[in-house]
Amino acid sequence: MEEMNLKVTRTVQKDITVNVQEVKVDICVVGAGISGVSAALEAARSGHKVALVDGSPTLGGQAVNSIIGTFAGLVSNGPNPYLMTYGIAEDIIRDLGAAGNLHLRRRFNTIMYDEVALARWIEKSVRDAGVTVITGAVLRGVTRKGTRIDSIDLATRYGDLRLYANGFVDATGDAALAWHAGLPCREPAEGSVYGSQVLVLEGIDEKNYPSYDELIQRLKDKADDYGFERRDGLAIVFPGRGTALLNMTHVETPLEPIAAAEKALEGKDQADRTVVFLKNEFPLAFGQCRVRSYGFPGVRQTRWIVGRRQLTVEDVRAGTRFPDAVARTAWPIELHNRKDGYVWQPFSEDHVHYIPLSSLTPPDVDNLAAAGRCIDGDLAALSSVRVMGPCIATGAAAAHALSLAGTGSVHEIDIAALQERLKDNLTRMDPYNG
Repeated sequence: MEEMNLKVTRTVQKDITVNVQEVKVDICVVGAGISGVSAALEAARSGHKVALVDGSPTLGGQAVNSIIGTFAGLVSNGPNPYLMTYGIAEDIIRDLGAAGNLHLRRRFNTIMYDEVALARWIEKSVRDAGVTVITGAVLRGVTRKGTRIDSIDLATRYGDLRLYANGFVDATGDAALAWHAGLPCREPAEGSVYGSQVLVLEGIDEKNYPSYDELIQRLKDKADDYGFERRDGLAIVFPGRGTALLNMTHVETPLEPIAAAEKALEGKDQADRTVVFLKNEFPLAFGQCRVRSYGFPGVRQTRWIVGRRQLTVEDVRAGTRFPDAVARTAWPIELHNRKDGYVWQPFSEDHVHYIPLSSLTPPDVDNLAAAGRCIDGDLAALSSVRVMGPCIATGAAAAHALSLAGTGSVHEIDIAALQERLKDNLTRMDPYNG
């Protein structure tokens, strides 16, 4: 047998001259959460060369990595829900549903999903669509030329990149692209909108699982005993799997790096106390459970764009149908603006509210559209449209708006042509039978 040479190495040294790799595409999507994935896939399926950029080393954003675990705002209210968002949402429901990785939770008409299955669906779909994926890429700067974004600068552990595109989608969640472009942005004027530290428990005894009302009442009664500031929350069982999604914390989500890291650690401490609470108070259901996984810190609202129109809570309550409507939902006002709880204002069975394109498009640039939780709305309005269903819909709207704009302005596109592309998300009402 030939002897192995175990000492074969070579010496390398970094070239200290500036060496920036350049990438050119039609549409660049920054942020690979559910809204960014929707935008990237819609753009690619429309025939465009697309790049999908994210600071994390994996795709899926909060939908996967923060283990949101539920598609909220995807179906209508009432006992006979219908789908309100299609596009990739329809594909996900078909594929994950066929594999038993979805469950309709009737109480709030939310659809639970297996986050591992969703992660693989996203990865395979993005790859099959021919999207150029750039993960682990930190946005360092944006170059504007007149009223257009020309390029973005990215830093990765493997080297720097400069990415040029005709159009850009800000699906970062924190309006990072608009912020680095020097555009006006909004933040809560006082206090915080709290996020959550979500985790998954396994080893649940489903036969002895408490009712929602029983769990919440016990939590309110015992909150002081366990040092809880939040006095509500969710512990949602996935039937037949012995697992539960736990969302019972409130954590600040600052946009300052040291504080953000500290709050992330604090969030896990809060989550651990909720596990102790469940084991002690409901031992038959939770006595043998253990933590399967902790999500990344879950973020609700931090910073968002200033669009040509700000969606208001009055618009949401009235169900205003805007001339440039591009998406719809029926999700309640769900504003997490205090530590001990949140504002929850559900709507009637037939309620629908809409999102206009003008809430996705900053007026000072021609080739940028926002998607997801960084579109423009007041605090309460944004709380009703930042959930998964409308995030998918605004991702699709941003992609198709930029597709129609080409090298022109997103502010001058044919709205009727855009709405024709998005008609399923505005008018279709297929019953959800999952």
